[in-house]
Amino acid sequence: MDISVVIPLLNEQESLKELYDWIAGVMRSNHFSYEVLFIDDGSTDSSWSIIEALSKEHPEVKGIRFLRNYGKSQALHAGFEAARGMVVITMDADLQDNPEEIPELHEMITKEKFDLVSGWKKKRYDSVIAKNLPSKLFNWAARKTSGVKLHDFNCGLKAYRNEVIKNIDVHGEMHRYIPVLAKNAGFPNITEKVVQHQARKYGKTKFGMDRFINGFLDLITIWFISRFGRRPMHLFGALGVLMFFIGFGFAAYLGIDKLFINPYGRLITQRPEFFIALTAMIIGTQLFIAGFLGELIMRNRREEKRYKVLQSLNLEKAKKMA
Repeated sequence: MDISVVIPLLNEQESLKELYDWIAGVMRSNHFSYEVLFIDDGSTDSSWSIIEALSKEHPEVKGIRFLRNYGKSQALHAGFEAARGMVVITMDADLQDNPEEIPELHEMITKEKFDLVSGWKKKRYDSVIAKNLPSKLFNWAARKTSGVKLHDFNCGLKAYRNEVIKNIDVHGEMHRYIPVLAKNAGFPNITEKVVQHQARKYGKTKFGMDRFINGFLDLITIWFISRFGRRPMHLFGALGVLMFFIGFGFAAYLGIDKLFINPYGRLITQRPEFFIALTAMIIGTQLFIAGFLGELIMRNRREEKRYKVLQSLNLEKAKKMA
């Protein structure tokens, strides 16, 4: 199969039929073999009914329905697990991503041999204050922290080689950082493509200002995981040893001063250096223990399913054909 299109969605009943027809037209005109995977992330409108109707009429339409809303990262994870295409395209369901970009994205993966191509919405139709300025700040911080030179990390329109999506673990709210996850997994051949951004045609955005706060917190998380996720003792242990020796140094100074320099001076417990030494040694010990526990957890952790699927469409048939 040439292309899998993975579309996470939440309450997008007005746009689904129009989006599928648009995608199908592009695929037919370019003679691609394809599948469209709609991942319903706990919609409360008629989105799933529309997906069911499309799947009955078009066998290339497949659906996964979550028991409740788990988030976009979990929806993408489920779609990536089910995708069979040599090239995997992700896009949002709100018609703001243009399916006409698919042929060029496919060519960049198959002919130019990129691992991942990320869309760059250079000209946006979002609110300048509510979205554009926070997005620019967020993308600047992501570039500086991760070393991945992209202008728009959070663009939903991306293309991947199948091997990439099968070897990354998208969880929590990490969908913003899939290029960073891909780089850390050993797929550094990443680029971007300027794509057309369209104004939202139906409904309203599902994202508020809190996504930028969460985004920066996730950025710190992924920075830590990428550098110390498999060796937490290297960070916590090093900081713990440093703090412990700072405390030990103060304690040694107090002891030498009391025994040999000023034996009749103030009591050790009345001097501020005593509390600095005590606090530093306690913190150092705690940090060292945190690193040790992190190492134990890393070696004994078990993967747990982070979402529950209520229904799926056409996937069993796809597995038999694989």
